[in-house]
Amino acid sequence: MMINNPKIQDSILHLVGEEADKLQLECYVIGGWVRDLLLHRESKDIDIVVVGSGIALAEAVAKRLGRGAHLSVFKTYGTAQVKRGELELEFVGARRESYQHDSRNPIVEDGTLVEDQNRRDFTINALAICLNQNRYGELLDPFGGIDDLKQCTIRTPLDPDITFSDDPLRMMRAIRFSSQLGFSLDNETFDAITRNNERIHIITKERIVDEINKIMLSRRPSVGWLLLDKTGLLPLIFPELSALKGIDTKDGRGHKDVFLHTLQVLDNISMKSGNLWLRWAALVHDIGKPKSKAWEDGVGWTFKNHNYIGARMLPRIFKNMKMPQNEKMDYVIKMVDLHMRPINLIEETVTDSAVRRLLFEAGDDIDDLMMLCDADITSRNPEKVQRYHRNYEILRQKMIELEERDRIRNFQPPIKGEEIMRLLHLEPCSLVGELKSAIKEAILDGAIRNDYDEALAYLYKLAKERSLV
Repeated sequence: MMINNPKIQDSILHLVGEEADKLQLECYVIGGWVRDLLLHRESKDIDIVVVGSGIALAEAVAKRLGRGAHLSVFKTYGTAQVKRGELELEFVGARRESYQHDSRNPIVEDGTLVEDQNRRDFTINALAICLNQNRYGELLDPFGGIDDLKQCTIRTPLDPDITFSDDPLRMMRAIRFSSQLGFSLDNETFDAITRNNERIHIITKERIVDEINKIMLSRRPSVGWLLLDKTGLLPLIFPELSALKGIDTKDGRGHKDVFLHTLQVLDNISMKSGNLWLRWAALVHDIGKPKSKAWEDGVGWTFKNHNYIGARMLPRIFKNMKMPQNEKMDYVIKMVDLHMRPINLIEETVTDSAVRRLLFEAGDDIDDLMMLCDADITSRNPEKVQRYHRNYEILRQKMIELEERDRIRNFQPPIKGEEIMRLLHLEPCSLVGELKSAIKEAILDGAIRNDYDEALAYLYKLAKERSLV
C-alpha cells in the first residue's frame, strides 16, 4: 500500500531517504508520526528506524542539512537525534528485545524491521513507511494497524499478557492513547491490563506521572481515569483518588459518588482551560472528603472542612507520587484550600470584608479559582445550576469593584516592618509583626483604605493605645 498524503513528500524525508540510499541502508519513518499522519493530527517528532546503523544515517543527515543542524549521539543506546529549528528527527537501528521479569529494561540486539515492529506497543504504533527512493511511501502494516485506526481500537501486536508483563508502562500508555485519541481498548487488551495490573509496581513513579499528565491534558481526561479504575490500576497508582469511590447510605439518605463528581469537574475545567495544574486542582479538590465524611442526625452526610483536610494531604501525595515540590504544588494546595470560599460567600450575605479577604488570599489566581468553582457545579437541577452561575457572576462583579477601589489583590501592608521599628523606636520583636498584621486586617475589614497616609495614622493610633508613643 502506498501513502499519498502530501506530508510524506516533505523534502526532509526525501533527504533522509537519499542519504540512506547512499549508505545502502533500509530506513523507515515509524510509530507516532505515521499514526498521526493517517489520523490527520499534528505530530512534530519524527522517528526513523534504520536496518543497520541509525547513528551513521543521523550523521550523514546532519552533515547534509549543514549549518544550524545539531547532532546528538547516544552510543550506549544506539540512537541519535538531529535538530534544526523546530525539526526533530530521532534515529535508531532496528532491534529486537527480550525482557527479565523484574525489570522493564530490555536486553537489546540488532534486528530486522519485522522484529522492530514486533517490539512496538500497539498495532497503530507499528506502522512504518519506507523512505528509500525505490519504495518511497510504501506502508508496512504487519498487524492490521490500519484497520485498528479505522475501528478506533487500541490493540497490542503480540500476546497482550507478554506485552504488558514485559513492559508494564505500556498499560499506562494504552489508557493514555485511549484518552488522547478517543479510542477503545479491545477486549483482550483490557483483560490483559487487568490481569497484569500489579506489574505496575516495577515502574518508577516519575514514568507513571508522566503518563498521568498526558491523560490529564487530553480533551476528556475522565476517559483515562475511568479506565484506570476499571482495570484495577487506580488504587495501585493513586489510592487517595480511588478512596473517593462509592456511596454510603443511612436512613435512606445517600450522597453523590465523589469520584464520578470529581471526573465531571475535571472534564468541565478541561473544556475551559489547558492549565495542567488547574486540572490537577480539579482532580484533587475533594480529596479530603473521605476523611471528613460524617453523619449528622437531622442534617445527613457532611464533609466539614474537607477543603482544609485535602490541602493538608497534598504535600504527602505529591511527594509519594514524585510530583513537583514547588510553586506548582503550592498553587494546587491554594486552589483546594480556597475552593469552598466562593460558594460559602454566595450562600451567605456577601460582605466587602469577606470579598477582600478572598481577593487577598487568592491573589492573581482568583480567576482560576472562580473557574474551578464554576466547574464544581454538577447538579442535575437546571434551576440550581443557573442560580449558582448567576450568583458567581454577582460575586465576580463585586470583586472587580473592590479591586478597582482598594487594590487588594496581592497587596502588602503600605507600612513595612522596618519602618514600624524606625517610627516607634522598636527592636525586632513580635510586637512589630502584630502591628503590621493589625494594619493589614484593618484594610481587609475596610476600616481604612489601602493607602500609606491612612495606614500611618492607624499605626500611630495603635501605638497610642499601647502607650508606645
